[in-house]
Amino acid sequence: MYYFIVNPNSRSGKGELIWKELRQVLRQKHISYKAVFTKYRGHAVKLAAALTEKTSPERPLCLIAVGGDGTIQEVLSGVKDLTNIYFGYIPTGSGNDFCRSMKLPQDPHEALDCILKKKHIAFVDVPVISIKGHKSRFAISCGIGFDAAVCHEVSVTPMKKVLNHIGLGKLVYLFVALKQLLFMRPVPVTLRMDEERIYPFQKVYFAAIMNQKYEGGGFKFCPAADPSDGYLDVIVVDGLSKLKVLCCLPTAFFGKHTQFTGIHIFRCKNVEVFSSVPLAVHKDGESAGIQETFSVSVDKEPVKIILP
Repeated sequence: MYYFIVNPNSRSGKGELIWKELRQVLRQKHISYKAVFTKYRGHAVKLAAALTEKTSPERPLCLIAVGGDGTIQEVLSGVKDLTNIYFGYIPTGSGNDFCRSMKLPQDPHEALDCILKKKHIAFVDVPVISIKGHKSRFAISCGIGFDAAVCHEVSVTPMKKVLNHIGLGKLVYLFVALKQLLFMRPVPVTLRMDEERIYPFQKVYFAAIMNQKYEGGGFKFCPAADPSDGYLDVIVVDGLSKLKVLCCLPTAFFGKHTQFTGIHIFRCKNVEVFSSVPLAVHKDGESAGIQETFSVSVDKEPVKIILP
């Protein structure tokens, strides 16, 4: 039995149409399945919690998220016990950084075929972000400052819907990034890693804690990130002029930005972030509000992901 959590509103409503095509394939193949649908932001958390409430090592559940990167974050946050599920993902979003990093098919039909064949299972780290005592999981990255502000605006801009309809949804990230860069001001931010290493920075544009190589629709911010090594990769952009940041951004698509002075890369097991002023925070591209501090660690158990 396969259990699907479907975000019908992903990719500006195309998620529902894609699911209807996938449902037809499942019926033609006589595959036993159950599908539930998200109706609002955060709903996938509740749906995943309900579906996995009675799982056990003897009764693992094959749980598939159908949506964008934010849907993955919500589904993983709702799972009661990661050791009791096999996780599959069918992309119907516009960013698809999870597929890009994990080398998963970006075509929904190919992704479904991969899940049904279930040829390879990988153990993947799942980070946990804690904000004001509230914990939630994510799969790709979380961050504060510039990248979070971009994620926030992308989620509400009408431009995303227009570009998605013509197959250019990824460009919206670049357009919004340029706009945010023009108006933002860098601020002091301090990071404490592994409870002992303290790094104060004075003019931070953003700090991102990453489990995967990519975020923001293809920016390869942490080229050496490995989601199965038990570590978090951290990037801090500090002390650059806006012109240098502007020059640096395009190179991040290829992971070449690390050559610029002011780009700092770290690895750690856990990290606390302290900003001098409240800033936008995101988790897998979804808003986590306006915050001054948060912490991130790696969940004690990895999740089993179905790969090609």
